[in-house]
Amino acid sequence: MATRSFTANEEQELVLTRVFDAPRELVFKVWTDPKHVARWWGPHGFTNPVCELELRPGGAILIHMRGPNGVVYPMTGVFQEIVRPERLVFTSAALDSDGNRVFEMLTTVTFAEESGKTKQILRTRVIKTTPQAAPYIAGMEQGWTQSLERLTAYVATQSKE
Repeated sequence: MATRSFTANEEQELVLTRVFDAPRELVFKVWTDPKHVARWWGPHGFTNPVCELELRPGGAILIHMRGPNGVVYPMTGVFQEIVRPERLVFTSAALDSDGNRVFEMLTTVTFAEESGKTKQILRTRVIKTTPQAAPYIAGMEQGWTQSLERLTAYVATQSKE
């Protein structure tokens, strides 16, 4: 089950809700263990040759997403808050080929137990932008939706193990 809402104003907030047929601890783990994140992060057809997470407030996030065409899209970020297994808050920024931030987002992901399943709500909004950010921001909903589709499929494989 997936629901979404998108507000195209200056804050450009996107809210996506998923319900996983898996325990909350498992869903939280696949969000916070870099070996797992590398398997589902990014749109369909993308891989993550670099996926580093320093899971602590102030800890760094570094993910290089490689598109099907071979182009690498680096992103960096910082964990703001970690409440195991209930909540993750982090900033992230897409980087250009020179390592400059194209735009920055603040993302909050909450995980709630619901009749043996996990309800996850992802709330993200653009907090800093540049003129080069427009195509990235235009694809934000599609990118997150596809990432969460990959996450859903990945969690299903993990809950069977």
